[in-house]
Formats: sequence, structure tokens, C-alpha cells
Amino acid sequence: MHEALLYEKLPGSRVRCHTCQWRCLINPGNMGVCGMYRNRDGTLFSLNYALVSSLAADPIEKKPLFHFHPGTLCLSLGTLGCNFKCKHCQNWQISTADSSDLLQDCREITPEDEIKLAGQHNCRGIAWTYNEPAVWFEYTLDSARLAKENDLYTVYVTNGFSTPEALDEIGPYLDAWRVDIKGFSDDLYKELAGVPRWREILDVTRRAKEKWNMHVEVVTNIIPTMNDEDEQLNGIAGWIRDNLGELTPWHVTRFYPHHEMMHLPQTPIETIERACDIGHRAGLKFVYVGNIPGHDSENTRCYSCGKLNVARHGYQTEVTGLDSPNCKYCGTDLNFTVTGPKEGKQ
Repeated sequence: MHEALLYEKLPGSRVRCHTCQWRCLINPGNMGVCGMYRNRDGTLFSLNYALVSSLAADPIEKKPLFHFHPGTLCLSLGTLGCNFKCKHCQNWQISTADSSDLLQDCREITPEDEIKLAGQHNCRGIAWTYNEPAVWFEYTLDSARLAKENDLYTVYVTNGFSTPEALDEIGPYLDAWRVDIKGFSDDLYKELAGVPRWREILDVTRRAKEKWNMHVEVVTNIIPTMNDEDEQLNGIAGWIRDNLGELTPWHVTRFYPHHEMMHLPQTPIETIERACDIGHRAGLKFVYVGNIPGHDSENTRCYSCGKLNVARHGYQTEVTGLDSPNCKYCGTDLNFTVTGPKEGKQ
């Protein structure tokens, strides 16, 4: 076990965790909502430091990140646990895992091991993904620091429920914030993820971009009867435009039945295309279809001259017209990151 970084000690050997927005008040012997932090006699410990359940060298497009080092591989790692209880989770076997049963089956990979593995697999960076990286905070922070020392880019694939304190700790070492915005109402977040307060996700995401200059891309998995109505989609698209900027990529992805939502159908293609239209009407320049390989909206076309900049089919990527971050043909800013480590950290 590894002592947690962000918590306060309270009377009666209780502690309050400040890693995510639950800010769990944890009695001695108990764990927080995520199941990965335990109070032992008034000291909060991370149970999963350096314990890896899932590991792969993935195309960066799989995260999905389309405007961030396109065509590169990133070392992708996950552990166990999550601070959400999403009914449609595609990685539910690890996100809902009981730590006492399965942590012993995880592979130990130190931050130093991560750097070596990235080099061995020709990866340009490291992504913490598959489950929520905030529940692995101390490990991802140590790993991100080391990654930056070794000229590797760093990515959080996140539900955005970290506290501002956690964001500010890892902010100097994190390059990309690929965040899910699952819907735009209290009822949706309560029903889908068991989260009663979700608007701080928006605040933390805006902070990632404005304070820490992270590259941000947003994903919304469009679920029939849940978040596919115009009101929610317009809310998300308008918020992205007004708070992250019109050049921020929005990925609207097709739902396939998983976990506790096997009773719902996969999302009709026309619903995904309607979501794309909503994004474009809101003024977003880059709205991408996900989970429909071969759809033309996987590609990047310059919104000014209309020429093809990046061709994609699934995770196969061909960069055809970039002079980063601009269109090679007309010079328009396309909000791509394909250079070295970011500068200008606060």
C-alpha cells in the first residue's frame, strides 16, 4: 500500500479524501466509493499503486484522440476500480472489481518500468485509461513526472470527476485531457453513473485547458432513450463551443449494449449523424463519429478550404495535409498537437 497524497485527517481517526469530487469521509477500516483508498487507523492508503490490470500499445486514435499526435502509439495502462457506476461501462470487469479479490492478480509495473515498456513498444507517450485514472492518482502522478523527464507525452482518459486539487497536482505533467461528458442534466448522470453532482466536471475540464494548457477532446456516447434528445446534445455542444472553443473535437460515439444495459439497442446511425449536425450547427468545427468504421466523419477536413487533412478508418490513420497545427493547403489553424512537450506551464 502507498499513502494517499490528497486527504485530511479528522477526529476519531476518520479521513476525508480529496482526490475526486466525492470527497469521501472514510471511517477507520473502510474504503471510499472507488474501492481503491482505505483508511487504516487514520491514514489513507492507495491500494493499487503500480498494480496494472490492463496493458497495451494502442493507437492514440483509440482513446479517442484525433488531434493529438495522430498516427502514434501510446502505452496504455489501467488498474481496478472507478468512482462512477456506469450502467453501460464496456470495461466493467475491471471498473467494478472487488479490490480484495483481484488486486493480487494484477501485474506490478513501476513508473520506471512504464518508461522502459514505452520504449520497447515504440510508443510516443503514455495514457492512463480503461478505468478512471483518478482512482490511481499517486501512481499516475509519479509516472507522469517521469514520462515528461523522458520526452513522452501523457494522457488522462477520464470521466472528469477529479478535484481541482488533484488536477493542479498533475497539471504540470499532463498533456491531454480526454474527457467524457455523458449528458447535460442531473437526472442523466444520476441514472447512468450514480453521480448526483456533475457540473464540476465542466469546471475541472475548463481548468485543464485554461490553467494547464492541456489538449482537450470530448466524448459523448449516444445511448438510445438516455441522452439522445436534442436538449442534452445541444447543451453539450454549446458548452464545448463557449468554454473550450469551436476547434475542440467532439466525438459522438455509437452505443453498443454492455454491462447492465444489454436490453437497449445499439444507437441508430441516423441518431449519430443527427448529433453531428447538432454539433456543427452549434459552431463546432470538428465533430467526429465513433464506433462506425468507414464513416466519412472519422476524417479531418479543413473547415476553411474543405481539403482532407487526416484520413482514418477505424484506428488506421494517414496524415495527408497537416503543417501542424495548420492546414497544409490554406494555413488555417486546425488545433492539432504534433510537436514536442508543451510549454508555458503555470
